[in-house]
Amino acid sequence: MARKVKTKKNRHFTGLLFWICLILLSAPFVVLGWILFSSRMDTGAPVIGNRYDGDLDPAITRAQLEEVATAVKGVGGIEDSDVELATATLRVYADIADASNAEEATNKANELYSVVSTILNPEIYFSQTDDKKMYDMEIHVYNLAENREAENFVYVIETKTSSMPSPQAQLVSEPKNPELAEALRHDVRMRAGEKEAEDQGGIYIGDGSDQSMPGEDNEQGQEG
Repeated sequence: MARKVKTKKNRHFTGLLFWICLILLSAPFVVLGWILFSSRMDTGAPVIGNRYDGDLDPAITRAQLEEVATAVKGVGGIEDSDVELATATLRVYADIADASNAEEATNKANELYSVVSTILNPEIYFSQTDDKKMYDMEIHVYNLAENREAENFVYVIETKTSSMPSPQAQLVSEPKNPELAEALRHDVRMRAGEKEAEDQGGIYIGDGSDQSMPGEDNEQGQEG
């Protein structure tokens, strides 16, 4: 009787040991299978994240944006305006009179910065701290919105990033290096002429030069 009980206990222990070994051996394969299955299910799904997590606090609200837009429209001398908030940057666009010069555009950008600052305090919304990033602000002021190739076109951008202590205005419609700018424009005109000649099946010689069709020189030589 004792021998049967002992044999039964041995079988029970052997069965238990078998199942434990089976679970330990199969566990890595189960984990690997789950990883592969999860990866397959997530294929094609966008990875959504927030690179400003913990930053931009306090956040600019829609009500504040509408208040800024209304205040900007009320500034004298502005023919058209727009206010946008994207990628943690507040952008204000203002179209002023066509006859405005660079000084007037810069003064208008300063005025708009002051208007925005009365609603959104730069020390709170546009100044970062040691552990928190905040918004950037751009004020775009320009004339001749429909003709930016004109000689009297003026475009001023006043910028205040969260790392800048104060805003800075730049006249972007006037190149800092006129010679380099003219050389770049010359290259653009040359490429445009070459492309037009190629589309027409001709050869572009250069500025002020004519275009000749393939074989035209040979025909002239034969006539001579």
